This record gives sequence, C-alpha cells and structure tokens, in this order.
Amino acid sequence: MIGHPSLCNPARTQFSVMRAFSVRRRSALYEHAVVKLSGFVWICVSSSSVQAATETPDLLGIPVDFILFALTLLGVAAFHRYTLQVALAGLAVITAYKLAFTEFPAGRGLAGLVAHLQHEWVLLANLLCLLVGFALLSRHFEDSHVPEVLPRFLPADWKGGFVLLFLIWLMSGFLDNIAGALIGATVAGIVFRHKVHPGYLAAIVAAANAGGAGSVVGDTTTTMMWLAGISPFALLPAYLAAAVALVVFGVPASLQQQRYAPIMKSEARDAALDWARVGIVVLILLAAVASNVTVNLHFKHLADVFPFIGVAVWIVLLACAPVRQPEWKLVPEALKGTIFLLALVTCASMMPVEKLPPASWESTFALGFVSAVFDNIPLTALGLKQGGYDWAMLAYAVGFGGSMIWFGSSAGVAVSNIYPEAKSVWKWLRHGWHIPVGYVLGYLTMLWLLGWNPR
Repeated sequence: MIGHPSLCNPARTQFSVMRAFSVRRRSALYEHAVVKLSGFVWICVSSSSVQAATETPDLLGIPVDFILFALTLLGVAAFHRYTLQVALAGLAVITAYKLAFTEFPAGRGLAGLVAHLQHEWVLLANLLCLLVGFALLSRHFEDSHVPEVLPRFLPADWKGGFVLLFLIWLMSGFLDNIAGALIGATVAGIVFRHKVHPGYLAAIVAAANAGGAGSVVGDTTTTMMWLAGISPFALLPAYLAAAVALVVFGVPASLQQQRYAPIMKSEARDAALDWARVGIVVLILLAAVASNVTVNLHFKHLADVFPFIGVAVWIVLLACAPVRQPEWKLVPEALKGTIFLLALVTCASMMPVEKLPPASWESTFALGFVSAVFDNIPLTALGLKQGGYDWAMLAYAVGFGGSMIWFGSSAGVAVSNIYPEAKSVWKWLRHGWHIPVGYVLGYLTMLWLLGWNPR
C-alpha cells in the first residue's frame, strides 16, 4: 500500500501550492458511489458461504465486525483530510469491540490480541520498512537527475505518458510494486512539472499493480503464492490480462495527462547525473529483490519470523548514508501514510473470515472488486487455504483490483502521499474510470483465450 514535500527548485513552490489546494467537497454522487462500494463488500463477504470463525453478533445477518470495518472505510473515503485519524479510530473501535464481545482469529481477550499481533507483526514490519524506505529511495532517485534526463527518450505527445506507464508496468515485474509506483510518480512529477492529472496518478498505481501480477517478486500476494508452493510459471498467464488492462487504462490516462499538462522535453537536457545516488537506488532495489528471492528459495521456514526484505532495504540506506545523506525530513510524513495503511491492514486481519465463496471464475472476478477496499493479503491467504483456483486469475484479480481506489493497495497509498490531492475516492473514481474498465476487459480476455484452469 510516504510523504513527499515539494520536489525541485522552481517547481517546489508550485508543488507546495498544489498540496495546499483544498479538494472539492463531496457530492451526492460521491456518497452514493462509496455507499454502493461498501454495500458490495458486505454482500461479497457475508453471502455465498463466507462464515465467521465463531458465532459472532450480527446485524441483519452481517457480522458487526464487518459493519465496523465498512464504516471505517466509508469514513476514510468521506473524510479524506483526516484519513489517519479515521483509520486509527476504526482500529481502536474494532479492537475494543472484539475484546468485549467476540474474539480474535488467534483467540479471545488480551491473550488472543497478543497472539494475533505476533502472527501479523512480520507483515506489518515489512510494510513499515518498505514504505518509509522507498520514500527515501524515491528522493535519492529524483536527486540523481535521472528523471530530468528521461524526457529526451520519451515521445513528445500523449505517447510519452503511455511509454512511462509501460516502463512502470515493466519495472514492477522484478521490483516491488511500491517501488515501481514511487519511481514512476517521481518521474511523472519531473516530466509534467508536478501537474499530474488525478486519472494519470491512478494509472501509475494501476500500472505498478498490473506489472507485478504475473511475477512472484512483483507483489506481496504473488510472493505468498510462491511460498505456498505454486510454480512461478503458473502465474505468468496473468500478464495477458495485465497487458490488456495496461492498454485499456493507459491510453485514456495518457490523453488525460496530455490535455492537462503536456510532457516537457526541453528541460534539463544537459543535467549531470549523480552516479552515486543512482548506485544507491540500484543497491537498495537489488537488496530488496535478493533478500526476497533468497528467503523464498532457501529459508521459507523463516519468512514469517523476521521482516528480511524491509530490514535489507534499511541496511543499504544506512550503509550508504555517509556517501549521500537521505532526505530524513521526509520520514515524519512518510510515517503518517504508513501508519494509516498499517491500521487498515490490521483491521482487515481481524475480520472473522474463515472461508471464501467456492472457487470459480465468477467468484475470482468478484474478489478483484473486493480487494479495492479489503486488503488483498488476507484474501490471498484465504484463497491459498481453500485451493481450487486458477492462480494466475486470482493473482491478477487481487493484485490489480486494489487499483480501483487510492487506499486499495500499498502502491496507491504511497503515491497519494506524494500527491495528497489524490486522496479522494470521488476523484479517483471519476477520473480513473478507465481502471475498472481495464480490469474487466483484461480478466474477460484472459478467460476467453485461456479459460478457467483451477489447480
């Protein structure tokens, strides 16, 4: 699922103004869209054999836990200036409710809460280290002047925006999707003078998530599948759907951006690259990929014991600090965005879900929409436990589906903390309409050409 102050020299002032610009007040259509989305989550979670771990209080057949979580998500969507406060309040209310009236997945009372947090801490620690660490990586990359040189290699019209989305899509196949999205957002800030259209911001997130859908090192969910013994080759067909989706959302998003702020090709053609910072960026990314691959191949039994990937990133960051100091002032704002995501992930992990609907192409298709508001990590864990899925379709659905709303994925949270104006569900849905269209067409294309192949 990274704070970023104004970026470079003359553009810093402009970007600060953009950050200070207040978002429009929510309309009746905004509220209607959010309520419909929350209602869809309730239907998907409470019907079709989704059961609670124990008998829990419910309201109209819906467990109270889910109602509290849906209200938290609705609050995040409606009060986008206070997302952190809403998420923390929701976590506190859900925790208090489960302590008083029901139990956690690991047991009842304080002991159950402690056991649950012990089970989840590695995932939360990895997210914390990666999101804050990649915020610093993003600034290293920007200060290396690589983003200023890139415009000379990009087409001057809307195709330049599409090529950038394609590069993000490509990078995310071997990098974490958070890193791919942050690097892409940083480059976009330079080549578009920090005037990035909300629809294009949504497309950056979608490109990063789609690019990681078919690679076991491109997304946390695909890595989980690899850890569970699913062959990396079984996930490769997801790239068919991801490629179709990229074209469907990438072209209109690039046209939106070209009309809003054309790509700038004439700036900083003679910028001198800071090769030390380029090297630091490469080392950080290599450390993340190498630790991920090494643990998954040789130390699978330790994967749930220690946050190897996040710690590896920070070891390189600190080791390289004497060469080039990271922008430490980014950390407080990055920490706020990260805590917001961790609060939502923790809330989702507490939901009393033991079972998904029976595996089918229809239920997998629906999970893509659910993952826009319900963390895709527990969804993937439940799918692995249940079995019988076409794993490539599941990887695409839960990996790309979170792109439909800004807080539906770690990459979306990261990018929206660079560009706070994106923290509006209404803007994301209105200007990023091409993302759900891309999801649907990509999924149906894959189903039509390859069929449903459960394993």
